[in-house]
Amino acid sequence: MNPFSSGTRLRDMIRSIRACKTAAEERAVVRKECAAIRAAINENDNDYRHRNLAKLMFIHMLGYPTHFGQMECLKLIASPGFPEKRIGYLGLMLLLDERQEVLMLVTNSLKQDLNHTNQYIVGLALCALGNICSAEMARDLAPEVERLLQFRDPNIRKKAALCSIRIIKKVPDLAENFINPATALLREKHHGVLITGVQLCTDLCKISTEALEHIRKKCTDGLVRTLKDLANSPYSPEYDIAGITDPFLHIRLLKLLRVLGEGDADASDSMNDILAQVATKTESNKVAGNAILYECVQTIMSIEDNGGLRVLAINILGRFLSNRDNNIRYVALNMLMRAVTADAQAVQRHRATILECVKDSDASIRKRALELVYVLVNDTNVKPLAKELIDYLEVSDQDFRADLTAKICSIVAKFSPEKIWYIDQMLKVLSEAGNFVKDEVWYALIVVITNASELHGYTVRALYRAFQTSAEQETLVRITVWCIGEYGDMLVHNVGMLDIEDPITVTESDAVDIVEIAINRHASDLTTKAMALVALLKLSSRFPSCSERIREIIVEFKGSFVLELQQRAIEFNAIIAKHQNIRSTLVERMPVLDEATFIGRRAGSLPGAASTQTVPSVSLPNGVAKPVAPLVDLLDLGSDDAPAPSSSGGDFLHDLLGVDLSPASQQSEAGQASKSGNDVLLDLLSIGSPSAQTSSSTVDILSSNSSNKAQVSPLDDLSSVSLSSKSTSNAAPVMDLLDGFAPSAPKENNGPVYPSLTAFESNSLRLTFDFSKQPENPQTTVIQATFTNLTSNTYTDFVFQAAVPKFLQLHLDPASSNTLPADGNGSITQSLKITNSQHGKKSLVMRTRIAYKINGKDTLEEGQVNNFPRDL
Repeated sequence: MNPFSSGTRLRDMIRSIRACKTAAEERAVVRKECAAIRAAINENDNDYRHRNLAKLMFIHMLGYPTHFGQMECLKLIASPGFPEKRIGYLGLMLLLDERQEVLMLVTNSLKQDLNHTNQYIVGLALCALGNICSAEMARDLAPEVERLLQFRDPNIRKKAALCSIRIIKKVPDLAENFINPATALLREKHHGVLITGVQLCTDLCKISTEALEHIRKKCTDGLVRTLKDLANSPYSPEYDIAGITDPFLHIRLLKLLRVLGEGDADASDSMNDILAQVATKTESNKVAGNAILYECVQTIMSIEDNGGLRVLAINILGRFLSNRDNNIRYVALNMLMRAVTADAQAVQRHRATILECVKDSDASIRKRALELVYVLVNDTNVKPLAKELIDYLEVSDQDFRADLTAKICSIVAKFSPEKIWYIDQMLKVLSEAGNFVKDEVWYALIVVITNASELHGYTVRALYRAFQTSAEQETLVRITVWCIGEYGDMLVHNVGMLDIEDPITVTESDAVDIVEIAINRHASDLTTKAMALVALLKLSSRFPSCSERIREIIVEFKGSFVLELQQRAIEFNAIIAKHQNIRSTLVERMPVLDEATFIGRRAGSLPGAASTQTVPSVSLPNGVAKPVAPLVDLLDLGSDDAPAPSSSGGDFLHDLLGVDLSPASQQSEAGQASKSGNDVLLDLLSIGSPSAQTSSSTVDILSSNSSNKAQVSPLDDLSSVSLSSKSTSNAAPVMDLLDGFAPSAPKENNGPVYPSLTAFESNSLRLTFDFSKQPENPQTTVIQATFTNLTSNTYTDFVFQAAVPKFLQLHLDPASSNTLPADGNGSITQSLKITNSQHGKKSLVMRTRIAYKINGKDTLEEGQVNNFPRDL
């Protein structure tokens, strides 16, 4: 006999497949078996059809294609006998799903079997329909399933209820037909039927508002009685699990009560007693009991407010936190996160246990507990909680330190009662985990320090001490270097000594030693070394006795391979050697930085009068971007996100330069100052007429050997320094450094006035948008696009394209030319009209694409414009 004929038994095929040593052997066996099954299908072999389908199901489970046997399922389903139907329906559920078109052919067979006199065949049809029912089949067979909900046999009623759940999910419009039969199932004594009826009612309530109201009014009291009888029922071996009668039914009833009680005070009142009874009587030493308690807590937290019950629920979660099972503790922490919004005071009672979870060995529990502690912090408990977390920081795992440090810094910044406490806590964090502190955190610390004038001496002394023991923490080193540069004289002379401090003796040489150690550390990055150079320049003025030593340290970096350090060393050496008369003025202490404005800048919410553009930065060899301009370097926060000037441009300039600007000078974008704005700044800085040089900037003020060939000798006379009307990729113009406070003459039109917008700018091209709008048509904006060539090459075949989202309509007029002259000696203009169908709700946004040729070579530049004025 052929071992792979259609008569091969299923067990023999399985034995042959399992005996295969390699995947290739297995594929060969399956291929031969499938060939035999195909041959039997072609011969219409009725005797072995059920055996062949059983083998096909096993082959399907191994992952091989079996679509050729789908019709065999239908033939077996149409057979009169129960064994053939059972294999047919099993194959139907396994080999097909609701997306198969073949399924349409089985609807009539299902309808006949649902009306069959044999209840077992009815059960097969219900089971299959509940697994693969499509929307079309649901509409055709819903009446039969609804009728079977009242069938005499409980097993059929149970399967009909499960099948009904599938039907109402596929076709929600049919839900109203099942409301009355479903509520009738809630009176069942048979637990199998009752649990499916409860689940059917739960799904009905979620799908249909009408069903929710009906079940809430008619069935709430009955469900409460059922749950009470179940909770108080005597031992029943048929349903007993770990000493609890049918915990599955418990949980289903609690879920339905939660749906009914949510948003309804009367229904919630009626279930309060039974919820309290379940919460207090259920044993919590077994998994089944904990599952019921957890569901009970969820129900209590979801229904309408009852203070006593909520405290009871939170206490249950507190007991869960003491459980040895990690899963139970994790779900308790998740639930407490929700409970905080409902009753924070009750959760606070378990604060000590939650803090212990922060120190758990399981990473998931630690992370969730830390999030919960963060939510629990308030003005009254911030000090003890912060102390606990900082103490744990000393012994925490390296993998967890980043999250823990971020949360501690956020807590300290948000709830700090006083600046000295804030500074103390941040110093502790920097000493333990300074390498994990994010840039914006230590920027904020510097802003706070500058504002705490009475604590300058205390802070610099505390940092000096911390540096002695934690010099490996990069962020601590940066803050220390910055503070010594600013307040080194206070450190040496013990200015502002507080009662809580121990006396300390620091010489000028000791202070310079700290900065020298920082700058020579192998681990120090570019930002730290650059800040150390600035600190040395400042100390050269504050400590005249160490001036020559400082100069020697700076000179060592004149040959640095890092351009940033080389440039600073050259410039600072020139200041120390040649410009003694103005050095003290150049290195004065930074003005007090406005905390509110800094926070607004970080959040992107500065008032519209001040530009929020960041200072252009230089790409350095090691990938660190750093502002070049000395005015920013003296602050030296090491990032483009340095604290912004206050929203009042005049106040900022008055503090920084001892000058004032009129309000009209605070309207333009950074780097877009008009001629009159330049004149104002030239007068204020005593600088001569603007030069047309494109590579000069305020960096020239501190440059004695710049790679840019300036026509004047830097620092010989401030009046000889040239201002650039354009910025390059390596320098920040004065207008960028002053962050856009220069005036701009508004364009005149018949509608509202909007400032010009630099939509795109690169080394080779600048695109500027000017806006106009008619008051009677607020949805439409006319944009005048102006293209300027920043290079010495003429651009030809110039094409501008733009794309906008669906809520915008864009119309482009032809450009004024397709040739863009070199060196800004001309421009191309093009008009755009945008209609915003979501005006007042959504802002304009646009993607741009600019194509042109340089000496016959195609060039493409792309960008996105997100900073359109909000009211366009």
